[in-house]
Amino acid sequence: MRTNNHNIILGIETSCDETALALYGQDGLIADVLYSQIDSHQVYGGVVPELAAREHLSKINPLLDTLLAQAGISIHDITHIAYTRGPGLIGALLVGANYASALALGLGRPLIGVNHLEAHIVSPFINKQLPEQPFLTLLVSGGHTQIILTHGLGRHEIIGESLDDAVGEAFDKTAKIMGLGYPGGPIIEQTAKHATKTIDLPRPMTRKADAMMSFSGLKTATRLAYQKNKDEDNIRANIAHSLQEAICDTVIQKVKYAIKKTQVEHLVVSGGVSANQYLRQALKQLPLQVDFPPLEYCTDNAAMVAFLGYLRSGDPAPKTLAQARWRVDDI
Repeated sequence: MRTNNHNIILGIETSCDETALALYGQDGLIADVLYSQIDSHQVYGGVVPELAAREHLSKINPLLDTLLAQAGISIHDITHIAYTRGPGLIGALLVGANYASALALGLGRPLIGVNHLEAHIVSPFINKQLPEQPFLTLLVSGGHTQIILTHGLGRHEIIGESLDDAVGEAFDKTAKIMGLGYPGGPIIEQTAKHATKTIDLPRPMTRKADAMMSFSGLKTATRLAYQKNKDEDNIRANIAHSLQEAICDTVIQKVKYAIKKTQVEHLVVSGGVSANQYLRQALKQLPLQVDFPPLEYCTDNAAMVAFLGYLRSGDPAPKTLAQARWRVDDI
């Protein structure tokens, strides 16, 4: 951990549809604020990039004022500015990147550009110490489904990943097909609780001895099953339950393969879908230590950005302000 005990890091997150800021210091998280754009995007059934960027632009400065008031500190007490440099929607990223850059220049503070995926990897350890031994991360979100072996900061190896749709996309698209709304993950989880039967759905790529995944075929099979049976009673709940179960079975099998391959004894589960209680309970049955972020830090947030900025407070300034694509094994 390359830090000074008196550092106070401002973290800024604008990679998609949450505008978030947080402060992190030697005693842990000081304060954090978040504005969710879900209400703005619900009518479109998904995130509209230009709208997201405009909302970030209008909210980011008032949120900083709120954050400083909540923490009871002056802007001049901040020693470092950390922000999400990528991956994400380029227009949204650039709002946070330019705001962070201007603050750093105006205050004469170091600028730290962090990888959004690495921030998710460290999110379960906010207010804690990062493990010294290698650990696996199951990163499950709207944009990414990956199994990652972490040897340390900036040293990540992708063991497996989805070749197409992420788990969160499968939830979102299925919810949209059934007219349940957006975002699909929480809606699918709640709807599934009312299921009365299970509908047979595939477990894609589970016969392959690797950690690679694919969810586009499962999404298609789910759509066809819904269209075939949509006049049945309780069909939405039954589809939601069956999809959730199929995804969980698939992910668990791939995680088991990664555990066997790497021989690690510690699994981290992060990203927005890590809030899903059905998946959490299944993963807790695995024979190793399993850590999750607190529920409020599963989805995109600035606490994880500020924490990663704290861990990386000795990093040089980024050479480019933002990049839409930035693999975690290429930090």
